[in-house]
Amino acid sequence: MLPVLFLVSGLVQFVAAKDVYLYWNVTWVTAAPDGFERPVIGINGQWPCPQIDVTVGDRLIVDVENGLGNQSTAIHWHGFHQRMSGTMDGASWVTQCPVAPGQVIRYDFKVDQAGTYWYHSHHMGQYPDGLRGALIVHEPTPHLQYDDEFTITLSDWYHQEMPELLDYYLSAENFANTGGEEPIPDSVLINDATNPIFKVQPNKTYLVHIICIGNWPGHGFLFDEHEMTVVEIDGVFVDPYPVGSRHVRVATGQRMSVLIRTKPDASRNYAFWDTVDINMMFFYQNKVPPPDYNPNATAWLVYDETKPLPPPPIIHEFDFVDDLEFLPADHEPLLEPVNHQIILNTTPSSSNGVLRYTINDQIYLPPQVPSLYTALTVCPKELRSDPRIYGNVNPYVINYGDVVEIVINNYHGNLHPWHLHGHQFQVLQRTDVNGGYFEGYFQNVSATPMRRDTIMVQNYGHTVIRFRADNPGVWLLHCHIEWHTESGLIATIIEAPDHLEELVRPRDHLRVCGAYPAPTSGNAAGNVGLNLEGLNDVVVPGDSGATYPTPVYT
Repeated sequence: MLPVLFLVSGLVQFVAAKDVYLYWNVTWVTAAPDGFERPVIGINGQWPCPQIDVTVGDRLIVDVENGLGNQSTAIHWHGFHQRMSGTMDGASWVTQCPVAPGQVIRYDFKVDQAGTYWYHSHHMGQYPDGLRGALIVHEPTPHLQYDDEFTITLSDWYHQEMPELLDYYLSAENFANTGGEEPIPDSVLINDATNPIFKVQPNKTYLVHIICIGNWPGHGFLFDEHEMTVVEIDGVFVDPYPVGSRHVRVATGQRMSVLIRTKPDASRNYAFWDTVDINMMFFYQNKVPPPDYNPNATAWLVYDETKPLPPPPIIHEFDFVDDLEFLPADHEPLLEPVNHQIILNTTPSSSNGVLRYTINDQIYLPPQVPSLYTALTVCPKELRSDPRIYGNVNPYVINYGDVVEIVINNYHGNLHPWHLHGHQFQVLQRTDVNGGYFEGYFQNVSATPMRRDTIMVQNYGHTVIRFRADNPGVWLLHCHIEWHTESGLIATIIEAPDHLEELVRPRDHLRVCGAYPAPTSGNAAGNVGLNLEGLNDVVVPGDSGATYPTPVYT
């Protein structure tokens, strides 16, 4: 039986701001989204994980109990800036300690951004095993005109669990034999299912939220014989952009909202078609797909359940819209002048015989103390702005109010979707594939650049992004391909550490550290000053370093 996805009314009327409280017990669940049964990580005994719907002005409170038994965890609220609630960002070893089995952590923050977001584990490469879901923030009075709305998630899927896959991916054998090739996904899912259907009615306008919740390749998609108009990317409303006969795509971590107008009658049903980027998985690595490998998935817009489901369209070539063409609806001008430029040269390398990405020739390894906790507690306080105290996390300290420009040079033969926590950024320029590295600005930089929080950087190319440092905290900047996150393609932005006095660590977060156990104060090694004795500085085959120190579950 095909899964049916019911639509939720899109005309959200004004209501008073409210507290939205959820209690989640994160557990193992058995599921077979593509017909292959395997353990997945669900919430309250259910999988797929639930969509959260809230309204700007609400307060979201989620108590997360780790009922996994054999893994620690953490939840990141992808795309939320967490202004003055940076302890709620949910990134292990950055803004909190991992949550050991049997422990409960509370995430509590104000919802102040409309648009399309999602939540996922930010620990142990865990979300490709299922701990992920949509988070939709509605406007109290919608500025867009539509009749209804629904959500589409796109992902790759593996039959093996991530710990086993990571043991292979981060093994000395894999690096010696292949240079560190990523495992190939077994299938493609839409809304964590195969062949789902979306019930629609004629002569209606639908707002469709599209989220790439996958692990590795990007996705290209279309509604057969239905035109799309892009109205939002990564929580940024854009001037309506009719796609026409072109195609659109989303990279891992990216989101997009489009308007579609249904047909005037219910005489037939139509396909929604999705494909993953086989260039990323095969051709950029000079590999050949396995025989009969299927990179596609299909869902259907169903006008009439009594009528047949048509076959997916046949696409001979793509004409993708360049997301740099989107204009933010607020027409925010180009941020200038630049006060602080950071150049990140990103390169695949190895350490101890294991694949390890480097940034400016430095590897990333998690600290013993979460980096935000170091910024809040290090003694003397003057050291908060000294990047050395944060250890091997590729730290970059920026000052409050600065216009920060980050250049990412990709010295690698594959694409990387870079995601920044705590901010949306302007994208000034991005090269095509093999476009070369930064040597200066293009002549056609927009006066009102596209803005989002995740950008795909082409292989052997570069991108230039800018943002204003107006959100004190500690924020990751990382490739959102989970293989690459686990192999250290990460930088840490230490933003305005001298403006963190109002940030208070909740007691239950400190208790979670004690239960793990992990220290909660001092420099990256939990020591005073610049004494980093005992800091984790060894890459272990089969281990990303994300599980350091070895947890004691009680």
